[in-house]
Amino acid sequence: MTAEEFVSLQNQGAVIDYNGKVPVEHLDYGYIEKCKDVKYLEKILKVLRSGEEGIYPDLISFCETRLELLDPKNRLLITDKPVTTAASLSKDEWGQIVDDLKMWQEESKKTEDSLKHQPLLNDIIKENIPPIRGSNQSVAFNKDIQQKQNKNHCKRPLPRDYQEWDKFDVEKECEQIDSNSSTTSDTPAIVNTGLSKLRTTLDASFLAEREQLNLATREKDKGNEAFRAKDYEEAMAYYSRSISILPTIIAHNNRAQAEIKLKHWNNAMKDCQRVLKMEPGNIKALLRRATVYTNTGRFETAAEDLRTVLKQEPQNPAALKLLSETELKLQDEGMIKKKRKGKKILIEEVDGDDGHNEKRQGGLKACPVERIQPQGGEVSPAAPAQSPDMGNAQKRPHGKGDSSPHSDTHHHHHTPWRGKASSADKYKVNHESKDKVANGAGKRGSNASAQEDQIGKSPAGGQAKETVNLDAPCGALPLPLSRLKNEGNLLFKNGQFADALQKYSQAIQGYTDSGIDSPEDLCILYSNRAACYLKDGNSQDCIQDCTKALELQPFSLKPLLRRAMAYESLEHYRKAYVDYKTVLQIDMSVQAAHDSVNRITRLLIEQDGADWRDKLPEIPLVPLSAQQHRRPEQPSEEVLQARADKAKRDAERRAEVQFSALKQEGNDYVKNGQHKDAVGKYTECLKLKPEECAVYTNRALCYLKLEQFAEAKQDCDAALKLEPTNKKAFYRRAMANKGLKDYLACSSDLQEVLHQDPNVQEAEKELEEVTMLLRQSLANANANSNASPAKPRKSVPITEVDGEEDTPSAHSRGENISINIKPSNAYEFGQALSAACCNGDTQACAELLASTPPQTLPRYLSTQLDGQTIIFLMNTMDSHLLQRDPGLVYHHLCHLHTADRFKVALMLLEKDDRKTMTQLFDHLSATESSEFTKNDVQNLANKYI
Repeated sequence: MTAEEFVSLQNQGAVIDYNGKVPVEHLDYGYIEKCKDVKYLEKILKVLRSGEEGIYPDLISFCETRLELLDPKNRLLITDKPVTTAASLSKDEWGQIVDDLKMWQEESKKTEDSLKHQPLLNDIIKENIPPIRGSNQSVAFNKDIQQKQNKNHCKRPLPRDYQEWDKFDVEKECEQIDSNSSTTSDTPAIVNTGLSKLRTTLDASFLAEREQLNLATREKDKGNEAFRAKDYEEAMAYYSRSISILPTIIAHNNRAQAEIKLKHWNNAMKDCQRVLKMEPGNIKALLRRATVYTNTGRFETAAEDLRTVLKQEPQNPAALKLLSETELKLQDEGMIKKKRKGKKILIEEVDGDDGHNEKRQGGLKACPVERIQPQGGEVSPAAPAQSPDMGNAQKRPHGKGDSSPHSDTHHHHHTPWRGKASSADKYKVNHESKDKVANGAGKRGSNASAQEDQIGKSPAGGQAKETVNLDAPCGALPLPLSRLKNEGNLLFKNGQFADALQKYSQAIQGYTDSGIDSPEDLCILYSNRAACYLKDGNSQDCIQDCTKALELQPFSLKPLLRRAMAYESLEHYRKAYVDYKTVLQIDMSVQAAHDSVNRITRLLIEQDGADWRDKLPEIPLVPLSAQQHRRPEQPSEEVLQARADKAKRDAERRAEVQFSALKQEGNDYVKNGQHKDAVGKYTECLKLKPEECAVYTNRALCYLKLEQFAEAKQDCDAALKLEPTNKKAFYRRAMANKGLKDYLACSSDLQEVLHQDPNVQEAEKELEEVTMLLRQSLANANANSNASPAKPRKSVPITEVDGEEDTPSAHSRGENISINIKPSNAYEFGQALSAACCNGDTQACAELLASTPPQTLPRYLSTQLDGQTIIFLMNTMDSHLLQRDPGLVYHHLCHLHTADRFKVALMLLEKDDRKTMTQLFDHLSATESSEFTKNDVQNLANKYI
């Protein structure tokens, strides 16, 4: 097979056997240039470099170039750099290296000579000090001790080959070991009690810094050996010597432990305090201080230190064990105090009647009240008992700004404190306010937008109240999520970090489910939850939440600072250093970041040496727009306008979101029958959108359920102003009028509902019921008027003008009839119409209608319109006006049905009366006129019949 055929098969995807030998034909420039198989090229290069087929430097170089083109990072292309020698360097460079070596040699020799002339080391060696301890032996200072030790250690050697092992008696050796252990059971290492007492201080001020460090470390190691040998006094002496040379955290911690073993509680406490000054939050110092507190009976302070340890290391076994023991002791102490509690008589004023079984003495009643035992300071007998599960709520805040999840101050350890009327009480929440927070602030009425929670007591003893608006809007979050966030902030402020964490988690879950697009609000939620994790010592979850927050809002200050603190607590100093430096790029005024950078720098220098900067991750560059300490440039008018437009859109969006949430809550309250709470939600909705008709009708429904009929009618009126044809508003106003016993208005609204939709069965039923009530009320009114004494009536002279003798009844009675046919107001028109109706004078009524403009007829009839009046007017128009002026009759009929009480009066007509009305419209339809058509008359008749 030729090289061209092989390359062709290779390009077609044929399988190549890499285990076979490379043909000589493939060791060719042309084949190597066309070959694209990296593995086969590697094999060719190995064959060329091996020299099996000869040495071809140019071909090897060509193959390496081709392989580099296909795979630049191929392992066969890596070559070892030759060792640098004097020949590979220039003369100046090699001379510089030689001079540096000579200088180093001279300095080392000088240091050695100076140490030989200093008597300190000789004095230390010549001191009568205990021997250096090992695992099996100790160095003796006289021959007797040496001989005794040699006798003790002269034991039979173990077998050295397989034959000796066959003869080895295991049972015999075990019995011998048991007998030896029974005679010397758990004896500590040899303690040289005959030696003189050690000096606890050494003067090393004239030594160099490195020599001081070496000498202090040596003394500390001696103390460790003595501690393991359970010689705690000697260990304490060596630790003291080490501290006198160079005070270190380790030496103080070790000496504190030795003093605890010796029960020197005051000295141990001093060492722990010194360590915590040098390194706040040191776990060993906190554990040992807690041990001292426990042994001195200060269990609450010990528990506080142990909880601080568990925040940093949640699985620390020593802290968990000691905390459980401390809590048991606290419970026992609480039971003893509870047994010692007495009773107190509280006298208060009560209101009662003389008929009560209790004996009144001057209006006072005595009732037993439990006396509250003060702890850690004086407490008023009336102060509420604190719950035992307050957790971290009793901790003192770390700084002025550390009482909320938005604080930037670093988390330092705090010293225990107590005092009279302690100000720590104001950070505690009693059971009542805690339940309010957990349940969404309890019940709310119509003005439930703000709520006051009693957070604690002022140091002066008065009630310190803080207004907490849990429904305050938070960015673009809906109202339920805003409430969860506000509740979390309040819980965090009161030290209830676990409860606050739960609220923030619910808000984050709700944000995800609702599909809102507001990365700023989600970033704040993650950052707040990270603060809760940091307070509880959960550094891993804190880092995760901070990272998510920074993905949403890069270079956000608080998540960066909290993540740096979490990294530092996990001893990831390089990552913490990077985050702290990024914080300082954003804002140079963060003092906690400056302190942490300085502290971590010292730790990294000790850990990584002079090249510690080379091992750091890359520190990101913060853009100028995110740097808070730089003064931003003055934005242009376009930018300002764009910002204003964006702010306006954001405000509208937040208002819309809040409105929808409030309305939905109101609807939910209505479904659950909580109409009073629903009224409050709808009222808040109207503050945001006062022109929303549906909210008025919904609130009117709630007022009807609460039997507040006047308020319901007002809401329906407002809805009808916005939507004049709203069917719900008419129906609910009818129900409100029914409740107010205004049956005429109720009937009118129900008829309007049926006019819009005749299929509303509820309106039909209500109309029948209201009609019966209206008739009953009219009957009762007539009965009452008949039963009442007659009132003097004003006599109205009726004078007939230009009329024929059509009223025999009036002439037969011989009355002087006078009707004002040209009234100027509704009163005069009513008097004239009443006179005509009472006398049946249709001619006078016709003249009255002829002189009255049709458009004023509804206003004149609004106060005295009833069924009899309508029929009288119909008869008048049919018998007198229709022949004279049919257009006037048509116009009167067009306006008559618009009178206020017309529909109610029409409803009360009998069948015979309706026939009279039908007869009038038939006659009018048969009349020819230029002012109306038959269709016009028919449409008008539909409003009457």
